[in-house]
Amino acid sequence: CRCTHTQIRRYRGKISGPLLDRIDIQVQVPAVAYRDLAGQGLRGEPSAAMATRVAAARRRQAERFADLPIHCNAQMANRHIKRFCTVDAAGHRLLENAVDRFGLSARAYNRVLKIARSIADLEGKEAIDARHIGEAVQYRCLDRRSPLSA
Repeated sequence: CRCTHTQIRRYRGKISGPLLDRIDIQVQVPAVAYRDLAGQGLRGEPSAAMATRVAAARRRQAERFADLPIHCNAQMANRHIKRFCTVDAAGHRLLENAVDRFGLSARAYNRVLKIARSIADLEGKEAIDARHIGEAVQYRCLDRRSPLSA
């Protein structure tokens, strides 16, 4: 994309806040230079290892929701979030700061908690900590009050 920040802001301004609130993960993906694509570059986690972690997280969610009419974290209603998204004190402070700083809506707040729950599940953790909250907030980039947000 060769659009200016003003053009991007104007385009994003056409998308309503309530619609953006319903998109769980919002990330900006920068262009990758050819030399990075053609070279070795950084190597991430192998796909097989990631698949194993995802399968374990899905099993954890299936066990968690066994007696409920939902199957995964994304389907949690507010009452489920309160029950299953236990956040430590540092995580609560970070989440409070994110809500105040970025002006997160109630819906965005709940989305952050669901994403953080999934991140903790991928790590095999029962409690959600500040690292999980921090990563989840990073996945809500269009909520932030920034030059690139609407």
